Amino acid sequence: MSSGSDQADFAALAKEYADLRPVVVQIESYMQLLRDLDEAQAMLADPEMAELAQEELPALKAAVPEAEAALQIALLPRDAADAKPAMLEIRPGTGGDEAALFAADLLRMYQRYCEAQGWGVELIEEQMTELGGVKEVVAHITGQNVFARLKYESGVHRVQRVPTTESGGRIHTSAATVAVLPEAEDVDIEINQNDLRIDTMRSSGAGGQHVNTTDSAVRITHLPTGLVVTSSEKSQHRNRDKAMQVLKARLYDMERSRIDNARSADRASQVGSGDRSERIRTYNFPQGRMTDHRINLTLYRLDAIMQGDLDEIIDALTADAQARQMAEMNR
Repeated sequence: MSSGSDQADFAALAKEYADLRPVVVQIESYMQLLRDLDEAQAMLADPEMAELAQEELPALKAAVPEAEAALQIALLPRDAADAKPAMLEIRPGTGGDEAALFAADLLRMYQRYCEAQGWGVELIEEQMTELGGVKEVVAHITGQNVFARLKYESGVHRVQRVPTTESGGRIHTSAATVAVLPEAEDVDIEINQNDLRIDTMRSSGAGGQHVNTTDSAVRITHLPTGLVVTSSEKSQHRNRDKAMQVLKARLYDMERSRIDNARSADRASQVGSGDRSERIRTYNFPQGRMTDHRINLTLYRLDAIMQGDLDEIIDALTADAQARQMAEMNR
């Protein structure tokens, strides 16, 4: 990095350095622990130091398995997409207006989590219902290790609560689908311009001053896959860029899924499989309970979770995925 490399090389080296440094720190910590253990055992032969060594040895010995486990995790192969920004897509599922309102609640939950992490959130596509629910939302999230932290959120999120539209006080079950896709760079996915159909259209608005009177919205159709992406900001040029960004992310995700499926026949049973049809979590409002069905985790602090306090859930999912990865490597 200090040898005068050009900017592109420097950026690549800086990324490699950032990826390797935590592993090196973990190795150095483990090696230092082993040296401390050897020194303490050697001190047992010294009558003046034996008592001190006997006090230190139990803690040092107990620390070795923990350090070995931490080092194993640090040495696990990293998902190349972990450090990437991400596209977050949320759509209502079964449940009508209540599902759309729940989708809006999930959007606010993720926005608050991103804010707590210091990440940036930009809404690329947002279609709302008259009641304030979400018909569809696509958000671009930027920051450090965004995809690594959010990738286990993909799937069907189910809610059990009394809808605001329910006069009889009955509990309804609704659902929304969340998809988290790593942002694709040009080196990740190449799109043939002949495979695209690009249409411009008038953006829809909330009425009054919000109605867009110019044909600025952009719809891009990827003909080989049938994928359709729209972006409805006021700038047609910006809409085209944003729609292409979403399209690249979806095509990149499809290619990653194809490769992962080829590697593992039982991938659908694994945490973070990305299967959008898999019910991953239930939010039970009457009981204040959140259950993640993939790892049988139940927490009775739903209010805090809906305010974006997701670290405990994400940490547990990450730890489970790492344990599965280590078990796979040890077969």
